[in-house]
Amino acid sequence: MTTPTPAPVIDVHAHVTPQRFQRAVLSGQMWHGMGPSDGELGNLKNRWKPAQRIEAMDESGVDVQLVSPTDVFYQYHQDPAVTAVIAAECNDEVAEMVRDYPARFMGLGTLPMQDPRRAVAEAERAIRQLGLRGFMIDDHVNNLTYDRPDFDPFWTAAEELNAFVLIHQYAPTSVTYRTQNYFLPNSIGNLVDRTITFACLVYGGVMDRYPRLTICLGHGGGYVPFAVDRMDKGWQMWPGSRGQSKAPPSMYLSRFYYDSVTYTDRNLRFLVDAVGSDRVVFGTDWPAPMVVVDPVRRLETSAQLSDAERTAILRGNTARLLQR
Repeated sequence: MTTPTPAPVIDVHAHVTPQRFQRAVLSGQMWHGMGPSDGELGNLKNRWKPAQRIEAMDESGVDVQLVSPTDVFYQYHQDPAVTAVIAAECNDEVAEMVRDYPARFMGLGTLPMQDPRRAVAEAERAIRQLGLRGFMIDDHVNNLTYDRPDFDPFWTAAEELNAFVLIHQYAPTSVTYRTQNYFLPNSIGNLVDRTITFACLVYGGVMDRYPRLTICLGHGGGYVPFAVDRMDKGWQMWPGSRGQSKAPPSMYLSRFYYDSVTYTDRNLRFLVDAVGSDRVVFGTDWPAPMVVVDPVRRLETSAQLSDAERTAILRGNTARLLQR
């Protein structure tokens, strides 16, 4: 009797700085309004080509990266026509990586979210023609949250396309009006942003109107697992502030997925206890400075996880979601 081949370890949170952008800016040109400082090229790993990425994946035990363009390529503040070109070129390059190395990469695209009509058109092209699996989007679009009716066409399309939507912040985050010091916009602001996004999608009725959405809240869902009990208390005490939500916020925890970028076993255990091991997917934030070090071994040796939880997070959940 043959032993079944285990599902691959798929990293849902791994970024790429497109070579198209690099070739332009490293030769002294601007790329659709973007310059060298936009691509974080000081981090040499952002310059790596696929073969070098694969070597790093092999060293860390990652079988497949679900590759997404780095968050700077959102470019929601630019003219929508320009952002649409940026998105199309980024998505074309991610699709090329997948075609060239189909056993090692799957793709997430980026979209011109400031123009939902253009975003839907590019989403349909990226999934139906390019074969991408979904998209990475910011927590807000020029300070507009996703509960606004303007974004309903996007959520309709995301549901129809069965898109995996990874929500990941870009600057400025919600704490930047308080201070620019101590790296707080990243270390705290990212997590605040994710919590606000969860609340807006829940209270705004998005999760009720679109029951088949697949949304992953990056960085372990931010403060959502800790904050949701207080949200429930507010939902109970102030019925007039429930928005369009049909149930307390905690009842929506299982409607989202959460990556494992939590850095400590303690916080990963808390996340699993709050949302369930079936809702946590493996992620690393590669190649950012905030990357999880030795991510696969960390989970394989964690005394905080059962064998079943470990298998679900490392292999089962994402493979099921992405049918790999």
